[in-house]
Amino acid sequence: MKLFIWVPCMSHMTVEQLVVLIVEPSSTQWKIINHALHDLGILTTLGADTGASALKVIEQEEPDLVISAMYLEDMTGSDLVHQIRELPENSDTAFMLISSETRFRYLDPIRQAGAVGLLPKPFSKQDLSIALNATLDLVDPDAAMDHLDAESLHVLVVDDSNLARKHIARVLNSMGIQEITHACDGVDALEKLRDHYFDFVVTDYNMPNMDGKELVDNIRGNSSQSSIPILMVTSEDNDKRLAAVQQSGISAICDKPFEPSNVRQLIGQLFS
Repeated sequence: MKLFIWVPCMSHMTVEQLVVLIVEPSSTQWKIINHALHDLGILTTLGADTGASALKVIEQEEPDLVISAMYLEDMTGSDLVHQIRELPENSDTAFMLISSETRFRYLDPIRQAGAVGLLPKPFSKQDLSIALNATLDLVDPDAAMDHLDAESLHVLVVDDSNLARKHIARVLNSMGIQEITHACDGVDALEKLRDHYFDFVVTDYNMPNMDGKELVDNIRGNSSQSSIPILMVTSEDNDKRLAAVQQSGISAICDKPFEPSNVRQLIGQLFS
């Protein structure tokens, strides 16, 4: 029997050390965001007003965080984050959207790409601070969970979005968890569960072939690992559906985009 002890660990990197790129076509909005960042302790900010110019800055300056508007002259914020994820050296750059856009079909691709925050216009400094702390959790390798035998954990990550799986894996890596197996949907996950032992499962809700609820039902009812902890990470906003999932026997649930500190705490609680 494995024994896990959860002890919070503070990041060694500070907000003051973060380098932030603001991608905003409006000079007024740029100044508002820049001023708020400086109020929260950010010392170094960079600027770009188009997606193309932002990509050049990212490749040259390697910022820790990109804050973008949704609608730029040459592309959308969704286009920008997906192009960032295709950059070999900068694919893990933290991304935040600040926009008045509220429609699910425009915001969900950004959630799936692993944003640290989706903030409205106007935004609160508290929400901005939370997103900055989420960035710290991702970029600081010292933010792993002390006294948790993370290297021995084997995790199954289930999501039909390759970008989402990579982001979840990166968050798990930041905790010291290295043994991660990917599955593209519930059917694929069940096949892997039949062949391998896992310490816990992280799964999305909305997937083709077999969604998250069907996967949970199959694991709890038919799998040889029926008692395995399951963490659901989802952008689903239907309360009735989520209530049904919770009744199916998931161990914990959190929203996309999620804060790495929340995931770390939930995992610590699963094994405490």
